[in-house]
Amino acid sequence: MKNISLLILLSFTLFSCAQNSQSQQSDIAAINKVLDGYHQAAANGEWDIYFDLMSDDGVFIGIDAQERWVKAEFRQYSSGSNGWVYAPQQRNVNITPDGLSAWFDEALLSQSYGSSRGSGVLIRTAQGWKISQYHLTLPIPNGMVRGITDQIKEYEAQD
Repeated sequence: MKNISLLILLSFTLFSCAQNSQSQQSDIAAINKVLDGYHQAAANGEWDIYFDLMSDDGVFIGIDAQERWVKAEFRQYSSGSNGWVYAPQQRNVNITPDGLSAWFDEALLSQSYGSSRGSGVLIRTAQGWKISQYHLTLPIPNGMVRGITDQIKEYEAQD
């Protein structure tokens, strides 16, 4: 009897783990679709699609230290643009254990800036996964950091 109970418990555990893994893979696929759609909409200047992929309280943090826009501000800024192209090269996605939020980082290739990086947070909503925060950065090679930061300090001292 002990062996049967142990076998049932083991079978239930394996089945549960398999379901969780399938659910997580499904979520990661859905998140990748949102992020890919976000980049595609930006490239095409399709601002309704782009901003529909953000949560209502979404924030975009740009490469300039002053660029922290709530969704409405960023929509207004973007509306005068034809778009911008950041092509994902590699992406990592992690989902919280409760499955309600996720974070990501992605290596991007920009027509304007070359190598760049996006990172952020998505939340699960009744309408599916939404980008709650997107942060765009320009990765600086370690060998160049001192020169770049010196230039930034010099620039900021002019203000």
